[in-house]
Amino acid sequence: MGPMSAVLRNSITLDGREVDFAQGETLYEISVRVRAAEPSPSRDPIPTLCYDPRLEAFGSCRLCVVEVEGIRNPVASCTTVAEPGMVVHTASERVERHRRTLVQMVVSENPSVNDIDPLRGYASQELKTLATRYGADGSRFAGAHSGTSRPDDGNPMIGRDYDHCISCYRCVRVCAEQEGDYAISIANRGFHTQITTEFDGDLRDSECTFCGQCVQTCPTGALGDLRAQRFVDLPEPIEKTRTICPYCGVGCSVDLLTKGDKLVGVQPAMDGPANEGALCVKGQFSWDWVQHADRLTSPLVRKNGELVEASWEEAFERAAAGFSKARDDHGRHSIYAVASGRAPHESAYSVQKFVRVGFQTNQIDNCSRS
Repeated sequence: MGPMSAVLRNSITLDGREVDFAQGETLYEISVRVRAAEPSPSRDPIPTLCYDPRLEAFGSCRLCVVEVEGIRNPVASCTTVAEPGMVVHTASERVERHRRTLVQMVVSENPSVNDIDPLRGYASQELKTLATRYGADGSRFAGAHSGTSRPDDGNPMIGRDYDHCISCYRCVRVCAEQEGDYAISIANRGFHTQITTEFDGDLRDSECTFCGQCVQTCPTGALGDLRAQRFVDLPEPIEKTRTICPYCGVGCSVDLLTKGDKLVGVQPAMDGPANEGALCVKGQFSWDWVQHADRLTSPLVRKNGELVEASWEEAFERAAAGFSKARDDHGRHSIYAVASGRAPHESAYSVQKFVRVGFQTNQIDNCSRS
């Protein structure tokens, strides 16, 4: 039994330790899993720029290369499927020298990488983090720059600062693979490569649904959340609070970004069980109402033709009297209720019980019902 188990065991040697793997797992996935299982990881993660775990591995940035004994050249770990018996080195001197040069080349096109604020997007600090890790300041290489920004795109939600674009194509791929919109694409080649829309138009005139997926996957901040960037100058640190989007019944997990007592942005939770990093345009960008000056903070009742502030007790009594009068004057079927999609399930349940039991009618609906 012992020898047979040894024969059937799928394992590789990763940085000197034997680890098991599942059929079809890539070297990068194994490395991430093993590192996550360590109480305090003893080494830096394998760097990437073109990789997003929600997308098909692309292998274009070459930062994730590792050495595999018996293979002459380093291989991209995100696209190399593990095979039993492989001996893999993820941070050899040769590999680290290769990565340092690549990061220096990328940063040479983005010398202002340290100016990218985290409010631009979920992944916007990835290049900045790598530049710090490898001491890249953009001074080693010089030459032509690629990417032309689109400040003329007047949409109020997504900034298109392509001077920071590194052509990783994550935005294009997430739009196609995750959303199925194909709103953005790639034009030209080499230093003329450009992220664009059909006919090089505005996002508003494309198939874009403004879900924000492209913003949240961009590793350089070339695509940025314009709604959140309005609050860059607030001095308080950014804090994240996990919650559930209130707009409909799907239950998307989101992280609310705050500075002090000010809501400054919303980011999708990449590990959210219902959305896995996805959001709709409302969940992503429609949050100004939370602290809008016109938002009601107390009940209002009409007196002498004018709306005036009232206590909750008075407001409830007025509402109850109105319902009762409508029933008495026009019958029970004059009562109709529409529950809010922003309310929790308990509130929706209470509304339907209020209508069905209190007035013996089934005229109840929900604004988020499809």
